[in-house]
Amino acid sequence: MAVKQVVKSRADEAGDVPVRQRILEAAFSAFMEQGFAETSTLEIATRAKASKRELYTHFGSKQQILAACIAERAKRFHLPGDVPEPRDREMLALALTAFGSNLLREISDPTVIAVFRLAITEAVRAPDVARALSDIGIAASRTALRELMTHARATALLDGEPIEMAEHFAGLLWGTLMTHLLLGVSDRPSPREITRRAEAATAALLRLYASPAPAD
Repeated sequence: MAVKQVVKSRADEAGDVPVRQRILEAAFSAFMEQGFAETSTLEIATRAKASKRELYTHFGSKQQILAACIAERAKRFHLPGDVPEPRDREMLALALTAFGSNLLREISDPTVIAVFRLAITEAVRAPDVARALSDIGIAASRTALRELMTHARATALLDGEPIEMAEHFAGLLWGTLMTHLLLGVSDRPSPREITRRAEAATAALLRLYASPAPAD
């Protein structure tokens, strides 16, 4: 009877939030406060108001929990779904500006910046953090951008190597902003500044990789 009461009490305290989501939220909070290496699975389970059995039912290890935390946030780094496939330079400019604005807005979020800081802080003790952020988070945005560049080249909207153009666009978009955000010496850009940066990066890229004019 006592065991049933404990289980019921946990369920009441947790509300209707699914166990997996509670674990991810508790883990992310603990990682931010204590660091990845110092956070135990028991600490995560306790914060999530879940048992360790429930935790391991959903995740095989602490590293898998971390990867899932990053993957949840990486979903926001893709091209917005309402942007049509570009068929001309004007549509390409709109798509690049939308992608750039979305990327700046999501990655400059204080929570995401905290993930980057965590990866840097734990780089030596817990290299899995940096690896997960690179493989899941950063790769997600770069893959989407390279696909857009590949389409632009295939349709003769841009003239250049897709990987090179994607890296160049990212550099034009961010400049030194990410470094300043990580150091805490710059505030998160305003919506107007985000749009301005995305439009400027797009205009520069279109000039640099313009397709040659057809011969008369």
